[in-house]
Amino acid sequence: MATPLPTISVEQRRARLARRHRLAPGHRATDAVESASSLVALHGTDPGTIFLSAWARVDGFAVADLETALYEDRSLVKHMAMRRTLWVFPRSVLPLAQAGVSSGVAATERKRLIAEVEKAGLFPDGARWLDDACAQVLAVLSDGTELTSSELRTELPVLEGSMVYGEGRSWGGTVPVGPRVLTVLSAEGKVVRASNVGGWSVSRPRWTSMEAWLGEPLPTVSPDEGLARLVERWLRAFGPGTAADLKWWLKSTVAAIRRALEAVGAVEVALAPDGSTGWVLPDDLEPVDEVDPWVALLPPLDPTTMGWTDRAWYLGDYKAQLFDAVGNAGPTVWYDGRIVGGWRQREDGSAELQLLEKVSRAARSELDALAEELTEWFGGQRVPMRFPSPLSKQPR
Repeated sequence: MATPLPTISVEQRRARLARRHRLAPGHRATDAVESASSLVALHGTDPGTIFLSAWARVDGFAVADLETALYEDRSLVKHMAMRRTLWVFPRSVLPLAQAGVSSGVAATERKRLIAEVEKAGLFPDGARWLDDACAQVLAVLSDGTELTSSELRTELPVLEGSMVYGEGRSWGGTVPVGPRVLTVLSAEGKVVRASNVGGWSVSRPRWTSMEAWLGEPLPTVSPDEGLARLVERWLRAFGPGTAADLKWWLKSTVAAIRRALEAVGAVEVALAPDGSTGWVLPDDLEPVDEVDPWVALLPPLDPTTMGWTDRAWYLGDYKAQLFDAVGNAGPTVWYDGRIVGGWRQREDGSAELQLLEKVSRAARSELDALAEELTEWFGGQRVPMRFPSPLSKQPR
């Protein structure tokens, strides 16, 4: 008779989340780099999210702290990886992401762009054009020169041209090919988003050579090793999780996930309440101590909110209110390891809670105090959110 799998309760999963995601008092990160490392990486598609995710995890966090890590120390690096999404990686994790995920994204993007420019009639030999465009961009940026996409297009005529999409439709328009070349080069690990022309809540990057930005080439890692080490880090931060969680988070294949789980020695567990199969690292079977109830205000696309594809144990029935139609999470309110609502900014920049359920008086008091703290941190600045939730868009 088979030995039953050890079971990890919902309460244990929430305790792990509180500690490992640096959200509970007494378990905060010391700085922005540690907050990113604790989550494998910070989600960077929405520029404001990077800073708000760090604010939620680092006591006394200031915008300048993260800007220093990004643009001066370069201990954190913006890079396209999982799900063709922009992330902020600790420098030590960057080679793993490149080998395990980004190179595959680059191959897909390269193939797609070649097909699209040929179909649009811009270049009869799309592959030849793209190779030439990439070579010219790298030649300009190889010495550490930083240029915006517009400045590169002005300097390099090979980047000129636009493609029409949605012709005849209300949502149609044109898209320039220059930024698409940078997307390919970025996913290949050859160029990087360097300094930012706009403020912290706006994305207007200057581009430069990855090697020049880091001062050295990216270390070479095999694809299997890169993926395995990413899976190991994910399990350390988000485990237990299912193979489906990992497949979605990495946008990988079932076979690749199985190989990675075997490579890191992951072991099976049963997940309450339904007994579904999850995975943890072999040294992570023992229960962790519970934590006192805690509160958090997390931004759109925060790594915690987006960390799993099976979210019932912390999201409950609030998907329709807090996620858009394609699965992007909006701003969320957390209490004691689960989501209890959302939040948004008022016109004056203050933070407004949008609770979806009644919480205790003590919890409401803590949440109100945290909203006031966030309001003070905003300092009257309105931060645009690219991915507002249906709840946050409701009339006031």
